[in-house]
Amino acid sequence: MVTKNHYTIGEAAEYLGKNPETLRRWDQDGKLVALREPSSNYRVYSKEQLESFSPFESKEQLVSNYVEPNNDYQVLELFAGAGGFAIGMEKAGLKCMALNEVDKWACQTLRKNRPNWNVLEGDIRDFSFKKYRGQVDLVTGGFPCQAFSYIGKKLGFKDARGTLFYEFARAIKEVMPPICLGENVKGLKNHDGGKTLAGMVSILDEIGYDVVEPQVLKAINYNVPQKRERLILVGIRKDVSAIYEYPSPNDKIFNLEDALKKGDLFDSDVPISKGSSYPESKKKFLDLVPPKGYWRDLPLEMQKEYMQKSFYLGGGRTGMARRIGWDEPCLTLTCSPAQKQTERCHPDETRPFTTREYARIQTFPDDWEFAGSISQIYKQIGNAVPINLGKEIGYSVVRFLNEYNSK
Repeated sequence: MVTKNHYTIGEAAEYLGKNPETLRRWDQDGKLVALREPSSNYRVYSKEQLESFSPFESKEQLVSNYVEPNNDYQVLELFAGAGGFAIGMEKAGLKCMALNEVDKWACQTLRKNRPNWNVLEGDIRDFSFKKYRGQVDLVTGGFPCQAFSYIGKKLGFKDARGTLFYEFARAIKEVMPPICLGENVKGLKNHDGGKTLAGMVSILDEIGYDVVEPQVLKAINYNVPQKRERLILVGIRKDVSAIYEYPSPNDKIFNLEDALKKGDLFDSDVPISKGSSYPESKKKFLDLVPPKGYWRDLPLEMQKEYMQKSFYLGGGRTGMARRIGWDEPCLTLTCSPAQKQTERCHPDETRPFTTREYARIQTFPDDWEFAGSISQIYKQIGNAVPINLGKEIGYSVVRFLNEYNSK
C-alpha cells in the first residue's frame, strides 16, 4: 500500500477479486477511475472508492458474438502462416477456399492438419487470383507492414508496387469480394505519423472499397490469455449497403493458468512437449526473479550485470528477465522465446514456455500439429493470430455477410 488509505492497482484488484487488467480497462472506460499518487504518479485507489464501488459494475460480462452462417461463405486467405486466423474463421463457420503462404514449414503445417485445404505455396507475386472472382465472400490476410515511397499528396495503387500490401490489394481487386479484412501489428496505426495506414486506406478506396474506421483489438478481450494487440483493417465494396461492426469485447480476462491447466478454456492440462532452454549464464539471474517480476526484482549489482549499458538508460524495459505469473495473461509471445529483450519465463520453472504451452497461449487446439524444427515451430506460433480472436472476428464477418445476402 502506498499510504494507509490507498491501494496499488494490484492490491485493489485483489481487494475486488478482479484481474489488474480489468481495473485498467475500467479506468479507461471511466467506471472506476484511479487516482495518481503525487510522488510517483502511480495509479492508486482510495479505500472509500473500493468500499463504495457497486458490485453490479464490477461484474464480469460474458459477451457472445456467435452467429450462424446463412450460407456457405468462402474465404481466400493470404499470408496464412500456420493457420491461426484460418482456424478461427473455420470455427466461426466460414469455409476456406484457398490459402497462400510462402514459408514452406507453415505450408507443411497447413497440409498436415487440413489435407482438404487448397494451400498455394509460394510468393504471392507469382499467383493470379482472378479465377476466384465471384466465388469468394472474404479476402483476408496478415500482410507484412512495409513503408511506402510517397509520390505526390496521395499514395495510389501503382505507387505501392513492390510492397506486399500492393499484392494484398491486387488480390482483392482481382477477386472483388463484398468484404476484405487485413490485420497487422498495432504500431501500423501510427507508423510514419499515420501516413502508411492512410496510404493503405487510399489504395482500398481507389480499387472500390470503403474502409471502416480501423481498430486495434486486444486479444485479452476475446478469450485469449495473452496481451496481444492487432490492428484490423476492414474494407466494404462500395456497392454493398450492409454494415460491418467489430466483435463485442468480453469483460472476463483469462490468465496463464486458464491457458495451461484444465478449466474454462481447455478441458485438460497442457500436453508435455519440447522447448528451448536458457543458458546457465541467464538462468542464474532468472532463478531469482519471482512470478510477475522482471530485472528490477534482482539485487542491484545483478541488475547492473544483467542489463549492462541498458541499466543506465530510461524506460522500464519490463519484458527483460520477465517471469509470467499464473494469475495474469501472458505478455505477447514472440518468435523466439529466449531473446533477452522479450523473455517469457515459466512461473514455477526457470525455462521458456514449451512449444505446446506457446500454442495454448495462442489458443491453438492441442491436436494442431506443427511441422519443422523447434525454432521453426516457435516462429510459426509466435507469428500467428490467436485462434479465439480470429473466431470472434469471424463471427462479425458472418453477421455482415448474412445481412448482405438477405438484401
